[in-house]
Amino acid sequence: MNILNLFKVSIRAVANNKMRSFLSMLGIIIGVAAVIIMMSIGQGSKESIRKELSTMGTNLLTIRPGADMRGGVRQDPSAMQTLKMADYERILNEKKFVSDVSPEVTASGQVIYGNNNTTSTVYGESPEYLDIKLWEIEEGECFTEEDVKKAAKVCVVGKTIINELFGEGKEEEAIGKNIRFKSIPMRIVGVLKGKGYNSWGMDQDNVIIAPYTCVMKRIAAQTYFSSIVCSALTEELSDAAIEELTQILRENHKLKADAVDDFTIRSQAEMMETMSSTMDTVTIILVVAAAFSLLVAGIGIMNIMLVSVTERTKEIGLRMAVGATGMVISLQFLIESVLISFTGGLIGVILGCIVGQFVIPLMNMPSSIPAWSIYVSFAVCTFIGIVFGYIPARKAANMDPIEAIRHE
Repeated sequence: MNILNLFKVSIRAVANNKMRSFLSMLGIIIGVAAVIIMMSIGQGSKESIRKELSTMGTNLLTIRPGADMRGGVRQDPSAMQTLKMADYERILNEKKFVSDVSPEVTASGQVIYGNNNTTSTVYGESPEYLDIKLWEIEEGECFTEEDVKKAAKVCVVGKTIINELFGEGKEEEAIGKNIRFKSIPMRIVGVLKGKGYNSWGMDQDNVIIAPYTCVMKRIAAQTYFSSIVCSALTEELSDAAIEELTQILRENHKLKADAVDDFTIRSQAEMMETMSSTMDTVTIILVVAAAFSLLVAGIGIMNIMLVSVTERTKEIGLRMAVGATGMVISLQFLIESVLISFTGGLIGVILGCIVGQFVIPLMNMPSSIPAWSIYVSFAVCTFIGIVFGYIPARKAANMDPIEAIRHE
């Protein structure tokens, strides 16, 4: 019997038991759909995080104070005072692989305008900060180097500050108005374009950016920086920029060759790689959990095929009596098993794609279906059909034709 006839016989056998075949497929359908959905969520989250981080600049470098040991107790890095004005000035003078530099001082508190108030964070920065973090001005302008030298009480604010203190759509009216942060009046000179919430649920528009000299002297009352943010010339030169900054700071801090750095430098590319690795791990866990249903489905197919072999014992005996070999009988049941598994996989892929493409986005969750996951799903379904159909097929092939014909 040729392969085409075997396919016809197998399709007829599957079609004759529609409900049984569908129930056998159901496990495969659920398993494949679950795997594709989990992978789409994982891949979508990964791409969303990478996109979110890239909006802050893929060549971003952040220098923070390093934790120190005092009396056997590790100090909080935020309490360290290792980043000074001298570090900032030396980086400005000696940088080769760094394009922009901004010292950073932060303070959180209540912002007030008239009878309205909200809680926010003021970032003391240089004018280059907007270029480093890829911020754009929607209304007004950024403060200048002259404002930095004078420690001028001016600021650039995000959309949330405008909405909370002035009302939606009042960006233009807010320019020139004075708000109070911890009783310090600050004049709004610019409004930033909105960025919305990031992947961690943080409102990126709830921000106030002012000259770092103003924040250091008038608000935080400190002589050191919370951090220094830089941008490498290109993303590819980030590692070279980190080496350059490390050498500058170690020399400036007079650290010995065997001394540990009293600062840390992190690149945006490193953060993106870490987050991608984390999401890959989470995705693998989710996919493995969903894949167990495929194992259960495979066992279900084997069980149904064993029942089918038992029910069709007489048919198998008759076919053997008229010349069908054990190989032909075995191949027929293998084809039936693969048909059930492959068809279930096809339906599962369609269902998974529909959910991943249309349903998950409606739930405000990121989703992206990798094309290779569909190919892998079909390959796995075919593999399951062969592996779990092998035992029933061998059982059918090893039957004694005379005993099979006499079977009732």
